[in-house]
Order: sequence, then C-alpha cells, then structure tokens
Amino acid sequence: MAERVLIVEDEILVALEIEQIVQDAGLDVIAIAADRTEALAAASRCDIALVDLNLRDGPTGPGIGMELARRHHVRVIYVTANPAQIGPASNVAIGCVTKPFDAQCISAALKLAVAKDFHPEDIAVSGFTPFPAAPGAWRGAESRR
Repeated sequence: MAERVLIVEDEILVALEIEQIVQDAGLDVIAIAADRTEALAAASRCDIALVDLNLRDGPTGPGIGMELARRHHVRVIYVTANPAQIGPASNVAIGCVTKPFDAQCISAALKLAVAKDFHPEDIAVSGFTPFPAAPGAWRGAESRR
C-alpha cells in the first residue's frame, strides 16, 4: 500500500506541482488543503503531510504541523519560503523544503519520510534541511502502517 500524502498549500498551482511530484514518487495524494480546517479534516487519512506555513487562514502552518504530528502521528515536512518562521514546530517535523523547490528536493524529503530508519546524512539535497529532532517526532507513525 502506498503512503498517503496530504498537501497543505493554499496556492493551487504550487499544490498541483507538489501533487505531481508526490505521484511521480509513487505515493498517493489524499487531499489538498488550503487552511487549518481542511487539513485537520484529512488528518486521519494521511501518513505524510507537506505543510506550507502561511495559508489562507494566516500563518497557521506550524500549528497544523504540530497537531498533525502529535495527535494524528503524521510525518510532517514543512514546505516554505520562510523556514525561520517554523520555530518550535520543527521538533515534530522530519525537515523543511525551502521554496522555490525542485522535484528532486521534494522527492528526497519524501524518501526520508517513508524510510524505516532515519539517517539525515543520507539525504544531501540543496533546499532540504532535515531536523535533528525528527526521529523521535515521527516514530509513532509506524503504528499506523
């Protein structure tokens, strides 16, 4: 069964580009959400979430990521032009893809998200920053597999 991915992005063209990259990586996109309400409505159906920080309802991305990870055991990857805005929410995420991104960067982040073992040194792609706290942050997701 392919991993199920939620894309939390309010710019539809960016969301569609990410959707194509996710599908090309062999994963299933279960929803595109433009705000907190839509993202949390899809939370129980996803394994991985690609989350922008600034959405239709404001700078809610970090809070969404924290809730997805802590309450729903979703593996979170932030996708943003403003990585400094992530703050403490980085503790629950695998890493951050910096906008503008390319397909290789998103693919590398997804590869890490589906890996059984977390080895950030194995992923060296410009534009992707793995977070050191990630191993403890997403191991609970294995219970959903």
